[in-house]
Amino acid sequence: SRFRSVSECCCILFRLGFTTQQSEVIVSALVKIMNTNLDMIYKDMVTKVQQEIALQQVMSHIGGVKKDMIILEKSEFSALRSENEKIKLELQQIKKQVMDEITKVRADNKLNLNLEKSRVKELVSLHAQQDRALTQTDRKIDTEVADLKTMLESHKLDNIKYLAGSVFTCLTVALGFYRLWI
Repeated sequence: SRFRSVSECCCILFRLGFTTQQSEVIVSALVKIMNTNLDMIYKDMVTKVQQEIALQQVMSHIGGVKKDMIILEKSEFSALRSENEKIKLELQQIKKQVMDEITKVRADNKLNLNLEKSRVKELVSLHAQQDRALTQTDRKIDTEVADLKTMLESHKLDNIKYLAGSVFTCLTVALGFYRLWI
């Protein structure tokens, strides 16, 4: 239960069998202990004004950090964008080189095929009586055409593999730079 005054505490202690002097000493000691405890509690406490000032300082610091992060993010983003543009240009150049190479291989194969067909037609018109030789030549042409198609498909696959490898390599490098900047 709560006590209203020091004298009331002394009276209660007196009724419990303590002398007046003992009661006053005990109550005085308790009052000193309570005052010391309250002083220590008040020292650890801050006022509302101090709390608001500290909050404003923290919010100001957070705002500064946020601005720094936005600036850093924009600079990193533009660096990544320029790196991405470089990679796109390199990929376009590689794609153009691959397409030129494919076109060249096709033209060479078509020329070789047309030359071979022309030669065969001349042989047919000059040597109509040699049907067996013509049949063998046609088979040889078909085999070479199949070989050329197979070789063309092989070149296409190699070029696609090279292009995919280049793309993934460029992406890996870009992601590596991106992770370095993060």
